[in-house]
Amino acid sequence: MERAIRGVPDWLPPLLELNPWTDRSFDMLYGIFERDFVQSPANYRGKKVWFFSEMEDGRLAIFWHLTSRKDNMTGERLPDFRRSERLHWPRPMLDHIGNAEILAWDYLEDDGAIKTYVWLRDHDFVVIMKKMPDQTRRLITSYWLEYANTKHKMMKKYEKRIQEGGCT
Repeated sequence: MERAIRGVPDWLPPLLELNPWTDRSFDMLYGIFERDFVQSPANYRGKKVWFFSEMEDGRLAIFWHLTSRKDNMTGERLPDFRRSERLHWPRPMLDHIGNAEILAWDYLEDDGAIKTYVWLRDHDFVVIMKKMPDQTRRLITSYWLEYANTKHKMMKKYEKRIQEGGCT
């Protein structure tokens, strides 16, 4: 089941209805993940988007980075409802790079890695990938930007983005 939110682009699906959370919620979400990233691989500006094939708890490990967050006290991964209800957003966001609603750029991190950010700014959702030497992207995570300081940090990264290579 899905629920609409106001002002989303017509190419973006409504939020998934996950209330109440049940034992089958992760099963349903994994089906969406498989459809969007396994059965039909994504691309970024014509280059493959990929992820490691490691399994964790019977599912591809990247799935957990798209639907849960690590508890700082226990280290355990717990369901993240905001990520989960938007699980079917990353693929259409990647498919609509270049639309006015999306900011997409490369950023040189302090550790020397180049990360690619795809930000649906008006809806506080970001997809993060690592740019590889062959120009492909490795999917790392996606999440809802919950706090004002997180949005501010994201805007600072956009302002300091790598501009060569056609980044927008």
